Amino acid sequence: MSDTSSSGSGSPAAAHFETLAIRAQAPVTPAREHSVPLYLTSSFRFDDAEHARALFAEEMSGNIYSRYANPNTDEFVNKVCLLEGGEDGVATASGMSAVFTAIAAHVASGDHVLSARAIFGSTHQLVTRVLPKWGVTSDYADIADPASWERLLRPTTKLIYVETPSNPGLELVDLAWLGSLARARGIPLVVDNCFATPYLQRPLTHGATAVIHSATKYMDGQGRALGGVIVGDRSFMADCRFFARHTGPAMSAFNAWMLSKSLETLAVRMDRHCSNALAVARHFEGHPAVQAVRYPYLPSHPQHELARRQMTQGGGIVVLELAGGLSRSGRFLDRLRLASHSANLGDTRTIVTHPASTTHSKLTGAERAAVAITDGLIRISVGLEHVGDIIDDLEQALAD
Repeated sequence: MSDTSSSGSGSPAAAHFETLAIRAQAPVTPAREHSVPLYLTSSFRFDDAEHARALFAEEMSGNIYSRYANPNTDEFVNKVCLLEGGEDGVATASGMSAVFTAIAAHVASGDHVLSARAIFGSTHQLVTRVLPKWGVTSDYADIADPASWERLLRPTTKLIYVETPSNPGLELVDLAWLGSLARARGIPLVVDNCFATPYLQRPLTHGATAVIHSATKYMDGQGRALGGVIVGDRSFMADCRFFARHTGPAMSAFNAWMLSKSLETLAVRMDRHCSNALAVARHFEGHPAVQAVRYPYLPSHPQHELARRQMTQGGGIVVLELAGGLSRSGRFLDRLRLASHSANLGDTRTIVTHPASTTHSKLTGAERAAVAITDGLIRISVGLEHVGDIIDDLEQALAD
């Protein structure tokens, strides 16, 4: 981050989450604006020849070119660092560009990546089909079998990667245990914290080296903009910064400005997402058309105690396992009147997704079965509408 990323509002370091999300801003310009302006510029002027030389030599901080840094992206990154407890960060154009940057910046031909099996469909394609092009191998560990992690580690393992809660199955990783293992082996642990957000979970406090977000989801919260962000340990982020600077997955200034403003309401929105989601999960548990409900804060979730230990609330995603498989799922989706049928999540509007035919459709049947993605699995990103209206819509869609 450049010197423009410091908090210009004078917010104390010990301020609460909500205050930091609102008051951490780039320094005010001579215009004395209350809301940080947009810096829609591709480049920045140098004071003189020595100033230009020193900036490129990294002897001083400052803005050069918006592919490297911009006051708006700096502010967004600095805010996420404050909320996650990270030392440094990089903003990217999308969540997947953040995933790729975090991994690719730290591996080379002959290296090995160890990942949880339950990961997003595009991340699975990256690990199993893209990285092997450069001679990077990988293995999947079973989160329910701690011994599998130690067994699969190799001398060439350069990175451990997990999602928790996972997409879409809501499996949880014991971050304290895995963080301890990663530290003992000297291997960076990267955690996709998209589903929880820093408001509900802070992996860096449990031993993670870096945290990734698809800012497209809850950070934006209104389905408007693509974005990704990585924050974490300063030395880990130095490699990410070098990689991103020279490969170019830069976030636009406009998206950074919008996402930074969206973070101001993250806590308020997540409280409502979580309360609505818990109500939906409770309502459909035991429903005759639903074989199972997955939600981390339901006592029936197999990792309920872990969820209570490392998350402050259960999140905004509920998973329903519908009786009747693919045909029942299709009828359910086609009957929705209020909820949106879309592949996104984290929106103010309730979104329903069928992972087996969309986000995880490129996995083989065996690969989907290994992470419990069945034809009857429905992922619900519970929105901010009145919870009674959400439940009514899901109920009528399930009616025979």
